[in-house]
Formats: sequence, structure tokens, C-alpha cells
Amino acid sequence: MAFDHCPLLTSRFVSPDVSLLLTRKLLLEQMGFKVQSRTTRVVNARPAVDRMQRNFGPLKRQVEEWQATQLSEASAKLLIYQAFIEDGQGFPKHLARRVHDLYFQPVHEEFQARTMWSLSNAFTSAFKELDPIPQYKATARLAGFLQAFRPS
Repeated sequence: MAFDHCPLLTSRFVSPDVSLLLTRKLLLEQMGFKVQSRTTRVVNARPAVDRMQRNFGPLKRQVEEWQATQLSEASAKLLIYQAFIEDGQGFPKHLARRVHDLYFQPVHEEFQARTMWSLSNAFTSAFKELDPIPQYKATARLAGFLQAFRPS
């Protein structure tokens, strides 16, 4: 929680409702929303929403490209090997088998196709087994790792 470092806002001094309200206010402000004091009512959300929506176009194009990028079995196995075995990637090695299983035996029908999108889903699904901070770090590195791959 954002206020864990502040002794005045621990549960001894502030009710959980007030702590939640303050946390919500801080998060909204960090996202670029203007928040009126003593409430979490958003005053001017339009600029922040516009900034978020501007990023949807490139993200949509990336997803469509990955959905169209077919992977051979050998390419998928090589990517999984490179991600977990070769130095420098920083992905938790214990998830290699889980990613392999999720890609080659997907749980969801929409990921049956052998595409980069399905492989990305296998990675992110396996990362859900991590604690929040390692999950965030692994997911943040994943896009760059997969974008560097050029199928032959």
C-alpha cells in the first residue's frame, strides 16, 4: 500500500476506510487525474483518458501482428529455451516447463493456433504464478524479448 511507510496512516491511527480513500486518491493523482480534496471524485479525467487511448492503436497493431505470426514447433521451443536458459533474460527458470505446457497444450481454445500471440499468452499465464513485483518485472521484459524475435 502506498502509505505503509507513514506511521500516522497505519491501522492504529486511521480507519481502513480512510486509508483506502487516501490510497485511491493518491493512485488517481499519479495516473494524471485531478482529484478534489477530501474525496476521490475525479474533476478532469478527459486528458488522462485521452493519453491512455492514444496508446491503444500501437498496442492493437502489435497484437494483430503477433496473431498473424505463425511459429514452427522448433521456433517456439527455441524461444522458450532462450527465455529461460540463456543468460541475460531474467525470466524465472522454474516457469520454463509451465510456459512450454501452456503453449503446446493451451487451456483456452483461442490460443490453440501456433502463433506469437499464443506464446505470449503462455508466458503471461505462467507469470501469474509469481508474486506481484516479480510478475510485473517479468511481464515488462517479455514484450521486448518477443519483439526482438524474427521468425525464419
